[in-house]
Amino acid sequence: MAPKYDMEKMELRKNLRNVWHTDLTHSIQSDTPYCCFALWCGPCASYLLRKRALYNDMSRYICCAGYMPCSGRCGESKCPQFCLATEVFCCFGNSVASTRFLLQDEFQIQTTQCDNCIIGFMFCLSQVACIFSIVACIVGIDELSEASQLLTCLADIVYCTVCACMQTQHKVEMDKRDGKFGPQPMAVPPPQQMSRFDQAAPPSIGYPPQQGYPPSGYPQYPPQGYPPSGYPQHPPQGYPPSGYPQNPPPSAYSQYPPAAYPK
Repeated sequence: MAPKYDMEKMELRKNLRNVWHTDLTHSIQSDTPYCCFALWCGPCASYLLRKRALYNDMSRYICCAGYMPCSGRCGESKCPQFCLATEVFCCFGNSVASTRFLLQDEFQIQTTQCDNCIIGFMFCLSQVACIFSIVACIVGIDELSEASQLLTCLADIVYCTVCACMQTQHKVEMDKRDGKFGPQPMAVPPPQQMSRFDQAAPPSIGYPPQQGYPPSGYPQYPPQGYPPSGYPQHPPQGYPPSGYPQNPPPSAYSQYPPAAYPK
């Protein structure tokens, strides 16, 4: 039942919507000092990252984050710090992968195709190096032994580099979780002016005026000589005429209902 359950969880991770804050190809640029630290002292970085992923609450620690058959059977509750130290030194690859799965399940993060290709290449190269070493031991040819040693050295370099980039990726994601990046600053909107009736033209809004626009020959707004001379003002003088009742008369609603209102 356990392998089937793990396979179902792996399938569910393919449909998650969120992605890592930085992928493996750019993780070294995101935090170069930490990537160097994870490269030269990978178990220490794995220990600190797992503890931080658990929010520094070691009472929640389970060996390999519960993703391995030995999880929960190693006496983690009695001495979680010692069990975690044993995990990161004796099962370094599993400790890195377990922290990755833990973060993916918590933040609903999927692994991009590029990251999957890098991780798959790392595993394939390690398997090929192992096969070459076995064949070289069986055959006993010196040239094949030297080639297998070079391939093994290359596989180890790729393995250490990818693990360092993965741990840097985990660290950046938890920095994002803890708000160390800070909120994005909002741009201040430009000041605006309100148009007034006494202005000849409304103030310019929207895009700033561009050089050469409007083109030459384009009519100006408002055109010169507008309104024409002699055009009646609004309202014209003497309007309304004297004796014209006000609208409404001030005494129209002095009492309610009016006396002439039909009952």
